[in-house]
Amino acid sequence: MDIRAILMGLAFAVMWSSAFTSARIIVADAPPLIALALRFAISGALAVLIALWMGQSWRLTRSQWKATIIFGICQNALYLGLNFVAMQRIEASLAAIIASSMPLLVGVAGWLFAGQRISPLGIVGLVAGFCGVVLIMGARLNSGADLYGIGLCIIGVISLTVATMALRNASSGGNFMMVVGLQMLVGSAVLWPFGLALEIADVTLSAKLVLAFIYTTLVPGLAATLVWFWLVNRIGAVKAATFHFLNPFLGVAIAALILSEGLGTMDILGVIIITFGILAVQISRQTVKT
Repeated sequence: MDIRAILMGLAFAVMWSSAFTSARIIVADAPPLIALALRFAISGALAVLIALWMGQSWRLTRSQWKATIIFGICQNALYLGLNFVAMQRIEASLAAIIASSMPLLVGVAGWLFAGQRISPLGIVGLVAGFCGVVLIMGARLNSGADLYGIGLCIIGVISLTVATMALRNASSGGNFMMVVGLQMLVGSAVLWPFGLALEIADVTLSAKLVLAFIYTTLVPGLAATLVWFWLVNRIGAVKAATFHFLNPFLGVAIAALILSEGLGTMDILGVIIITFGILAVQISRQTVKT
């Protein structure tokens, strides 16, 4: 892995982890589902235009259409929709920690449903990662964290796991940027009816809200996606996924820095355990691949 790939991987991890903080700012002053539907409409349209500029086609393979629809519903509508609603009740750092368990859940799902082997190091990493999540969850619940909000995030990360497993089949047939744009538009189309039916378009307009919305639309929503695909093409999906081990630490650190969210001893210990658990799982995958 060369220095450029390392720097781009670090940039991806920062952008992905910062999404929880910007989302927390948005949902404080705007209805979450409507805001997210609008974000996906803009990000999706931009991604489709970029795909057309790259010479990509609307004509996708059957497996790509299937993955596009599943990913659009599971990640964009369910995972992010539930997280946006949840962050009206819980802190961004807690949502980031729960979401960071996704690589662990993908490892378990791959073993249970795809027949993927897990090395002893991978098993240790899975157990450690889940122990770290339980440690943090227990400490937050004892401190009065909202159980409903936590439940929404857990359902959301399970949906993200399903989406991630489905997306593995989307790369065949090319047109990957087009797939990205279309799955964002699918998410937008699913979210609009629920947002309009369940929410009141009550927006407290401010510079902070506008900047957070622009940031989450262009940076985590679009730029992080482009960087991720660049990484996958340059170093492969398994090595690229290693950068996910930074997400628990960065998600908590960014929320603490920008939103002044407090951190307890159990939070810090849990984040360290989850981080090394995810790293162990990713290293074990590279070992199995080779």
